[in-house]
Amino acid sequence: MTDLLIHSMSEFSDIILPGLALAEAGNIVEIGAEFGGMTTLLANHCATHDGQLVSIDPEPKPEFIDWVAENPHVRHVMEPSLDAIAGMKDVDAWIIDGDHNWYTVYNELRQIRDVCRRDGKPFLAFLHDIGWPSGRRDQYYAPDRIPQAFRHPFSYEGGCNPGNSALRPDRGFRGMGHFAFALHEGGPRNGVLTAIEDFASDEFDAGAEYGFAEVPGVFGLGVLFDIDAGWSAALAEMIAPYHQNKLLQTLEDNRLRNYLELIERQDAAAAQAA
Repeated sequence: MTDLLIHSMSEFSDIILPGLALAEAGNIVEIGAEFGGMTTLLANHCATHDGQLVSIDPEPKPEFIDWVAENPHVRHVMEPSLDAIAGMKDVDAWIIDGDHNWYTVYNELRQIRDVCRRDGKPFLAFLHDIGWPSGRRDQYYAPDRIPQAFRHPFSYEGGCNPGNSALRPDRGFRGMGHFAFALHEGGPRNGVLTAIEDFASDEFDAGAEYGFAEVPGVFGLGVLFDIDAGWSAALAEMIAPYHQNKLLQTLEDNRLRNYLELIERQDAAAAQAA
């Protein structure tokens, strides 16, 4: 039943696709394949802009592989993002919706910056899950890929609840064995939004300036871009009404309450059946 509630990055397509058009982005790299969702929309965009979509995902669904085989303007790379990014070339924009933790996202952004500079391309990235619960709390699909020094203690069973740093056993938003959450929320090197902030203020990147918009709703969308790109002013003007929009945040808070209430009802029904 929770699948009936909106959760896809594709819900932001009315922001992402016009943003890509403003930047004249034809060649796009997507980290984290969402077959039937954002991936399809991006593929259509690339096809109409004489570009190519490269989708990086180490464990895609079988139907995604079949779909790629039927779309010559789409290429799939079956590797973790941090192994694949350096091999990308002439990329106009990046869609990041993979492993939602500080180490992965921070290093994805650093590698993307290096590739953009190597190829003389402005930096433009759209990132999902910058809001609750992964904005300030690491989420791990593959904990073993995260070096121990950067990996928080985690649980596959504990659930996230707004306003609570600690996970609660078998209650709240959780991965049900598919992914794990860090045991605590907040603090250094924890979460997607923290990774973006740390990257944008990187002391090893002196002189770089980035524009950044936070769009509330559906777990949050971040738009990070070079402030001096030829299209940056137009992009900033387009996304400004959405940035930290209070109405959108109120609607997101309500969506999350409904989401968590549905999870609680499912948990209660499962317990009663058992």
